[in-house]
Amino acid sequence: MYHVNDRVKNIEISGIRKFFNMVAPYNDVISLTIGQPDFPTPEHIKIAAKQAIDDNFTTYTHNAGYLELRQAASAYMDEKYSVSYEPESEIIVTTGASEAIDISLRTLLSEGDEVILPGPVYPGYEPIVTLCGARPVHVDVTGNGFKLTADLLAQHLTEKTRVIILPYPSNPTGVSLTEEELQQIAELVRGKNLIVLADEIYSELVFDRKHVSIASMLKEQTIIINGLSKSHSMTGWRIGFVYGPSELCSQILKVHQYNVSCASSISQKAAIAALTAGKNDSNEMKAEYKKRRDYVYSRLLEMQLDVVKPDGAFYFFVKIPAGQKNSFDFALDLVKEGKVAVVPGSAFSKDGEGYFRLSYAYSMDTLREGLDRLQAFLSKR
Repeated sequence: MYHVNDRVKNIEISGIRKFFNMVAPYNDVISLTIGQPDFPTPEHIKIAAKQAIDDNFTTYTHNAGYLELRQAASAYMDEKYSVSYEPESEIIVTTGASEAIDISLRTLLSEGDEVILPGPVYPGYEPIVTLCGARPVHVDVTGNGFKLTADLLAQHLTEKTRVIILPYPSNPTGVSLTEEELQQIAELVRGKNLIVLADEIYSELVFDRKHVSIASMLKEQTIIINGLSKSHSMTGWRIGFVYGPSELCSQILKVHQYNVSCASSISQKAAIAALTAGKNDSNEMKAEYKKRRDYVYSRLLEMQLDVVKPDGAFYFFVKIPAGQKNSFDFALDLVKEGKVAVVPGSAFSKDGEGYFRLSYAYSMDTLREGLDRLQAFLSKR
C-alpha cells in the first residue's frame, strides 16, 4: 500500500474527460463533448514554429518566456482590451492556461482561505483550491442567467475570502458579464484583501459585443489568465499567460520556475506569430462559431428545451426536461439509445445537476446530425 497525499486521493479526474473516456467504446456516436476548436492552427503560425526548429531555438528560455513574446502579449492586451502590462515584470508565459491557473492559485492561497466561484463552473479550479488546503465556495448562478454578479458575491464574501474566480466567457454556459456588471464587482471588492482571478481564455470568442476585462477597472487586484488554445486553435501548443501586478508576478514566477522551468521554446516562437501577424486570426473562427451558435439555439428552442443563449465561447448549458433521470444517467442513456454524447452537468459542480453541456465546436454537418438524434431521442421519452 503506497502512501499518497490525502488531498490528492480526495480529488477526481475531470468529469468531462471521465465521461468522454467512458463513452469512447460506443460505435456510431456523434460526440458533442469536447471544447476543442475544429479549425487547424493557422498556417503562418506553423511556419514560424518550423523556422524556430530550423534555427535551433530549442533551448531553455527565460523562466517568464521570451521577452519578444511578452512584448507581443503586452501589445495584444493593450490593443484588444485597453489594459497595459509591463513585459519585463507583469507577464508570465505558461504551459497553457491550466498551468497559469495552477501557479496563480498556489501562490495566492494558504490553509483555510476561501475561494468564491460560480456554480456550474469548469472543473479545473476546485481541485487546485483543495490541494492548497483552501475551501471552494460555489455560488449557485443557475437562477441568475449563469452570472456571478455583485449582489450574489456580496452574500458570500467573508474575512477568509482571498480569491474570486470570474471565468467569463464561461465554460460550460457560454455567458459573459457586461461592462456594468464587471464595474459593480470592481466597486464591491476594491480595497479588500483579495484578488480577482479572471480566466479570459475565451475572450476573443465573444459574438455580439466586445469583451471587457475587469482588469481595465481593477488592475491592482486582478490576475488575468489567458492563452492561445481557443483564440488561435492551438490547444496542443500549450501556451498560456499570466498578467498581473509585478509584486504578485514575481512570486508566481517562483512557482512556475519550479513547476516547468519555462514554456516550450518552439511554441513560444509560434506564439509570437500568433499575437503579431495573427492577432486577428480568431475573427474567421468567431464568425463560424456565431453561425453555429445561432443554428444550435434555434434547434434547441424547437425542441422546447430551456436554455440561456450564450454570447461567447462555444457551449450551450441545457436544462434536462422535467421527469428525466439525473444528468449522468440521462447523458449515458443518450449515448446508448440516441447515439449522441454530451457532458452531464454534474461534471461542472453540484450546481450543474439537471443540465447537460453541448459543445458546438464541430462542423455544421456534425451538429445537424447530432441535434437530429437528440430530437429523436427526446421524442421517445
